[in-house]
Amino acid sequence: MASETRFFDKSLKRLKFIFLCTGLNLERNKSDKWHTIKKRSVYIFNFIWLNSDIIGAVFWITDKVKNGKDMTEITYLAPCATLSLVATLKSLYLIIYEDYVGQLIKQLRELDENASDMDTVIKIKTEKEERRFLNLVINLLNILNIGMVVNFTFSPLILIAIKYIRTRELELMLPFLDVYPFDPLDIRYWPLIYMKQIWSECIVLLEICGADYLYYICCTYIRIQFRLLRHELVQLIADRQPNQNVYLRNGLIKLIKWHQSLIKAVNTLEIIYSRSTLFNFVLSSVIICLTGFNVTAINNVAFAVTFLTFLSMSLLQIFFLCLFGDMIMSSSQEVSDAVYNSLWYAADWRVGKDLLLVQIRAQKPCKLTAFGFADVNLRAFTRIISTAWSYFALLKTMYNTNQD
Repeated sequence: MASETRFFDKSLKRLKFIFLCTGLNLERNKSDKWHTIKKRSVYIFNFIWLNSDIIGAVFWITDKVKNGKDMTEITYLAPCATLSLVATLKSLYLIIYEDYVGQLIKQLRELDENASDMDTVIKIKTEKEERRFLNLVINLLNILNIGMVVNFTFSPLILIAIKYIRTRELELMLPFLDVYPFDPLDIRYWPLIYMKQIWSECIVLLEICGADYLYYICCTYIRIQFRLLRHELVQLIADRQPNQNVYLRNGLIKLIKWHQSLIKAVNTLEIIYSRSTLFNFVLSSVIICLTGFNVTAINNVAFAVTFLTFLSMSLLQIFFLCLFGDMIMSSSQEVSDAVYNSLWYAADWRVGKDLLLVQIRAQKPCKLTAFGFADVNLRAFTRIISTAWSYFALLKTMYNTNQD
């Protein structure tokens, strides 16, 4: 199955730069300890770099709450700090389950070999359809992420320039209002702190992209395999052979093993992502609520546009997480329909009995969960949006009451 292998490996290559910058491993070589040490060093450096800013943001928010500041000031940093926490957890779980990541990649490559004798036309057509959608998703998120970096990078500089032109006073600003043990607006420290915060933002986006893009690629490839399996099940009895019973029996055993391998791959993916998905679900409602509040409450147009980009990215991030999980569920259940659409009534009763068992098993969908608390599908996305809207309505009511 050379074309599919090229597609899968080519998709993984898109992650190499992200994983290089974040210190994560796609496939750890246990014999090359020096390579592992270098990767871990990069990850630890980024971890300390990012979390020092998260701690500064928490102190800033705490100080504003103690001093009774306006709600827009209190919630200014909260979405960014929460998203940073999501990124840290996602990358940390990829480190913890690094061996499972390598195992999953190995499983998906073995699926290539098991389907190597399939119709090339069907494989290429299926691959192109799925690859087109995967590339669309990744390119869209890349554009939004780049736009967010550009907004947070240049918005303070533009505001500084506008302020200086109007008043001839140089009032330095930073992308994020963290607390430091020194004055970050001192001209001696300001450029370094500015660059530090921008790289922290890049770390957050790279870690989220690395974890999510690997998830999208694996889900897409598993969906491809389910689609190919469905095609083979439908064609199993239609492609008659002289010694039909022996042919059907051997072919069905191969397809059952294929189905079992796909179930195993989904279970491995579940182990890798279930815990981080739970945190992602819980925190996404908070992020969407606070970001939406900032968009509607902040009067500064530049910051409103910045948070609007942030809101779009947050919504799409959790939407695609749920969408790809939904794709796994639906494609696995469609195997049951493929058994029904095959000429099962024309086969030997023993083959028909085995097909019935396959159909019954396929009716129980392969699914990804948020650590067992919720299924990862589009219904989960609607619940997250509903929860975020409830939080937003409550926060908006509190804000309007304080204003009055």
